[in-house]
This record gives sequence, structure tokens and C-alpha cells, in this order.
Amino acid sequence: MRNALLVPLLAFTPLAAAADAKLDPANTAWMITASVLVLFMTLPGLALFYAGLVRSKNVLSILMQCFAIACAATLVWVVVGYSLAFGDGGSANDWIGGFGKALLAGVDSKALSGTIPESVFAMFQLTFAIITPALVIGAYAERVRFGGMLLFSMLWLLLVYSPIAHWVWGGGWLQKMGVMDFAGGLVVHLNAGMAALVCALVLGKRRGFPDTAMPPHNLAMTVTGACMLWVGWFGFNAGSALAADGTAGMAMLVTHIGAATGSLAWLVCEYLRYGKPSVLGIVTGMVAGLGTITPASGFVGPLGAIAIGAAAGVVCFFATSYLKRVLRVDDSLDVFPVHGVGGILGTLLTGVFAAATLGGVGYADKVTMGDQLLVQFYGVLAVGAWCGIVTWLLLKLTDAVAGLRVTGDEETEGLDTVLHNEKGYNL
Repeated sequence: MRNALLVPLLAFTPLAAAADAKLDPANTAWMITASVLVLFMTLPGLALFYAGLVRSKNVLSILMQCFAIACAATLVWVVVGYSLAFGDGGSANDWIGGFGKALLAGVDSKALSGTIPESVFAMFQLTFAIITPALVIGAYAERVRFGGMLLFSMLWLLLVYSPIAHWVWGGGWLQKMGVMDFAGGLVVHLNAGMAALVCALVLGKRRGFPDTAMPPHNLAMTVTGACMLWVGWFGFNAGSALAADGTAGMAMLVTHIGAATGSLAWLVCEYLRYGKPSVLGIVTGMVAGLGTITPASGFVGPLGAIAIGAAAGVVCFFATSYLKRVLRVDDSLDVFPVHGVGGILGTLLTGVFAAATLGGVGYADKVTMGDQLLVQFYGVLAVGAWCGIVTWLLLKLTDAVAGLRVTGDEETEGLDTVLHNEKGYNL
């Protein structure tokens, strides 16, 4: 059934490799580089981006959370996460991988995944498993207990991220249905965004929100992190081709176009609404453009990238304002309106701009734009529902076991001092 989409849809799973595949040094070198770039997105990119957005009394807590998640997620991924996401689940393979690759069994120096070492593939996918729960911390910044955050994040990695990664990339039911998610619109961005929304609702508002001003304490730090995210995202999207080829090259190009267009679209929205464009706005528009182009990056051309980036800047701008000003949901660092809404928008628009007439790669045989849009919509519903329900249950479980929210007085004092007995600035 699949012609044009066969390679990009199946390239994510080691099971797709032919028995006689040989290691390709160029592909291997590129994928090692891409893995470094994606890890660079979390440490230090996302850590600095988020740390600059919180108040000075909480800067170390954000840096600590990103660093700790990178460490803990690594062990969870090695022990069982990789196996659940990309292992063979046997009769249950539509839903979850098995335990055959627990502790990375069989992943030795000679094992291949396509034309690259499976160790490199596992490492590349680990960097995705690190950044996704790290994105979620922006929703409950400045009010969560460190131990509760870490426990929740690791349970979430096992019970939400790993199954969804398997559905979309590991040979699961959404992949078989033909859903198009090249680099993580569903697996990373909608997943993290939906979890963030549930976290914000369950933990409740910060003390003083929305009446008390809570401006970023260091926008220079945030812009530095944003620049690192932009560069690292080339590994995120172009690396998802799993080869140094034309697909990777086009994915890199449209990723850059999407980021630039999203930034400018957000800037224009701010100028028209407030009379002045802001530094925070232009970097947030960049992240919105990058998150929204992510699922489409291996399937669309430059025209699609411009349209998707522009849509991201406008839609995510208004989603951010609506969530905080109308619904008064305290998603502290705008994870849902930027990543969640961007992931939904990008996933749906992939079904449009993948059309060959619009410069995309085209659809599988006997599949129309309407058919593909329906598949994309099913993917959004399935990922949103699973993530929302399981995230809520895990939050309740974590709260009962370890506690989630600090007290009001502790929140006022700041998490750096209360939780870590340190200060980010000793002036």
C-alpha cells in the first residue's frame, strides 16, 4: 500500500532493517552528530530557556529538574524504556514492545538498525525520551516538589511516552494505520503539551496568579537557550531521517524555514495587538514554529514550511493568550499552547502539505488528502486521550506517594532555598 511513505514511516524501528543491511559510515557519523544535537537541546538549551523565564528564586530548581531528568531517564530507557518503545511485543505489538531488549539486550557493537549501529539508534531515541518529560516541567514550574517531579516524570516516561512512541514509530497500530509523524508532533509535542495541561490543572495556580506580575528574571538567559534549541532542532528533525540523505537535507531546510516564519508571525501578532514586538515573543514564536513543523519536516517542502510556520506563530500566539487570560490556567511557561497546540496543528497540516502538488512527498497509494487528514486526526485523538488520562492517574498516584506541591510559604520563599538550600545569585 505504501510507496512514497514506506521508508520514512518505517525507518524508526530496528525491525524494519533488512537482514543483509550493512553499516553505512556516513549515516552513522551523521546520526552520532544528531544525537549530540538533540541532547544539546535539553542540556543546556531547554534548561537555560526555562530557567530564564522563572523568577530568580526558582532558577536553580529548573536547572536541577532538567539535569536530573536527563540522568534518570537514561537509566529508565536502558533498563526497559527502549524495549517497550522499540522492542517486539509479539501478539501485543500493536500496543507495546516487549521486554526482549530490556537492559539493551542484544545491542552490542555489531548490532545494526538499518544502516547504523543499534547503539546509535538507541542513543538517538534516548535523547527524545529525555527532552519530552523535560518539556513538561514548564507547566508546574515554581511550585512542584523535586522528589515528586522526578517520580512522576519517570513513571510518565514508562507508561505514556514509551507506549505512544511504539504506536507511532515502533511498529504499533498508528504506524500501521499510516499516521505521519516524522520527528515527534504526536510523540513529543502533543504528548508533552497534553501532560502539561493536565499537570497545570491538577497542581493548581501559583500563589498570586494571575493578579501578581511574574515576569521572567533573565531574558538574556532565555534567548541564549532559545538559540541553542534552534540549532539543536536540526538534529531533532533532520536526524529523524536516520540517514545522511536528501530527506535529511530537506527536513533541515524546512525546519529552519518553519522556525523563522513562526518567529516573524508571532512578532507581527504582538505588534498589531500591543504596538511593540517583544524579545520573549519572537523566541516563543520560534519554538512554536519548530514544534509545529516537526511532524511534517520529512514530508513537506519549503512552501509547506512557510504555511505551517506562519500558522504556528498566529495560532499559538492566540492560544497562549486565551489559556492564561480567558481560561486562567497557570501553565507557567506556556507548554500546552506552544507545544500541545503546535503539535496538533502540525500533525493535521502534515496531512495537507504532504500533497505532491504542494511540494510534499505525496501520499501512499489509494490514499487521498481527506483520508490522510482523518488518519492524522485519529492520531491526535488517541495520543491526547491516552496521555491525558494516564497523566492524571500518575499525578494522583505520585501525590499520594511522594507529594507534588510545596506549601504556600515554601513557594513564596522560592524552591532554590527550600528544596536545594542554594541560591542562583549571591549578590
